[in-house]
Amino acid sequence: MTTVKEGDTVRMHYTGTLADGSTFDSSQGRDPLEFTVGAGQIIPGLDAALPGMETGQEKTVEVPAADAYGDVVPEAKQTVPRDAIPADIPVEVGTRLQMQTQTGQTMPVTVTALDESQVELDANHPLAGQDLTFKIEVVEVKAA
Repeated sequence: MTTVKEGDTVRMHYTGTLADGSTFDSSQGRDPLEFTVGAGQIIPGLDAALPGMETGQEKTVEVPAADAYGDVVPEAKQTVPRDAIPADIPVEVGTRLQMQTQTGQTMPVTVTALDESQVELDANHPLAGQDLTFKIEVVEVKAA
């Protein structure tokens, strides 16, 4: 069997769950996720768990928030006037929108609160601040 090492291309199946046991993402019914180990293509805590695993091996990995999508950054929340959002865009709590930064970059945000005059937008990743659990299975390892 091939053992995973940094720089290898790995294909794996995974199921990610939150602390309450609910699934937030899974490769079930899809092709395995393919990436290069150590290249920063997946969250750091999961990337670090792969070296030493072998093809066909399964493992459960606990990833603290800091090694997943990071902690919630309060400065990433902003309140804007309701009229700053075009009237034809439906806005309700939980809506995901795309905003442009002053430098022209597109940034995803989530509506977290609103009233008739204001909308609170949160640019934190939806899983920021949450510890995650992944059940993973290494399907294939292509040596570097």
